[in-house]
Amino acid sequence: MSAKPKAPTRQALTGSRIRERRMSLGLKQSDLAGAVEISASYLNLIEHNKRRIGGKLLLDLARALKVEPARLTEGMDATLSDMLKAAANDGARSFGPKPETARIDELAGRFPGWTGLIAEQRKRIAALEAAVEGLQDRMGHDPVLAGAMHEVLSTVAAIRSTSDILVAEPDLDANWRGRFHRNLHEEAERLSTSATALLAHFEGLGRQKGGVQTPQELIEAGFDAVGHHFPQIETGGAGAIPDVLDSMEMLTDLGARDLAEARLRLYADDAQRLPLAPFLEMAAEHDFDPQPLLPMAGGDVALVLRRLANLPAGGAEAVPEFGLAVCDAAGALVFRRRINAFSIPRFGPGCALWPLYHAFSRPMVPEAANLEVPEGGLFRAWAVSQPTRSAGFGTAPVVEATMLVRALEDGQAPDQSPVPVGPGCQLCPRETCPARRAGSVLT
Repeated sequence: MSAKPKAPTRQALTGSRIRERRMSLGLKQSDLAGAVEISASYLNLIEHNKRRIGGKLLLDLARALKVEPARLTEGMDATLSDMLKAAANDGARSFGPKPETARIDELAGRFPGWTGLIAEQRKRIAALEAAVEGLQDRMGHDPVLAGAMHEVLSTVAAIRSTSDILVAEPDLDANWRGRFHRNLHEEAERLSTSATALLAHFEGLGRQKGGVQTPQELIEAGFDAVGHHFPQIETGGAGAIPDVLDSMEMLTDLGARDLAEARLRLYADDAQRLPLAPFLEMAAEHDFDPQPLLPMAGGDVALVLRRLANLPAGGAEAVPEFGLAVCDAAGALVFRRRINAFSIPRFGPGCALWPLYHAFSRPMVPEAANLEVPEGGLFRAWAVSQPTRSAGFGTAPVVEATMLVRALEDGQAPDQSPVPVGPGCQLCPRETCPARRAGSVLT
């Protein structure tokens, strides 16, 4: 059996980029060859990646094509590469045959327009999926909606019960009949009031851009806007926090601003304890695995998990996409960073099988597990529960659990069997899950 041909390397794609750039400018092969004083046949070999080039010829070609030399020799940036890989993974789950991810660089070199279109469509699909997920989440956990629906259903039940009595008892005493008529009128008024309040609630949600409502949502929107990384704080420390807060236009609520300041002070403290440059270098050296990074943090597991979630995307280190979830001892999610294909609810608790919640049973003992979501995606998760602050001697400390999530790459075999998990019972289709505590709105 013949050996499988290797995919072209990034360096080998220089010719393809030269050809694409020439064609986009409407230049003939002979015209470009004449401009750089080589034969058209030699340029043809270069454009088909059969001749390596560099030095003066590369500079001459770049000048003739009106482009920086690096644009002809470098591969696509990490952000575009990650976006195309994510699109490939989604397509494989939805449509069957998996795209050739090993040839993404070749695709980008030959068809930059198409790769850009695929990446933009992938971003739009992800945004729409997040919007739908948020609406499902809100329908399942919105306390205002739940209370209003309970009021409406209770009133409807009372009206039906009263009506049944009036229909079933035609010879009812006049006094009692009058009482039931009065009750029927009062319940009808109550139903009208509840329905009006429910309509007003939905109209209020519709007027809000992106459905952002609570202080926690406002803070997460501010962090999401910058990829959970604040260069000003990395270099200027806590002194840069006021400027960062002023740049977050969504923090119109005073309570949200106070909570955001507390979260940013924690970020500044983390950045001081684990400076970005040495931490990023060490993290890249160990493929961003939290375990080898613990000595740098003096064994503070939550600190390492937070710093990994706050690393800048892109760059030479190719930082992977991380998700983060933080919950208090009551199980309420107090902060989150969303990750593609792994749902972290906005309202209510997440999945009881997440190591985020297991960590509370063994404080200060790190947890790690492989997770499989209902759509088939595989993730690696690390979690720990630790005291965050104490009111003083003789009082119980405030404890929070932190969980970091990262998608397993294609072909990366899990080191242990994955745990089937979901986004939370009301949004999870796993009907036979042993941890299910409520029915799903999706089935």
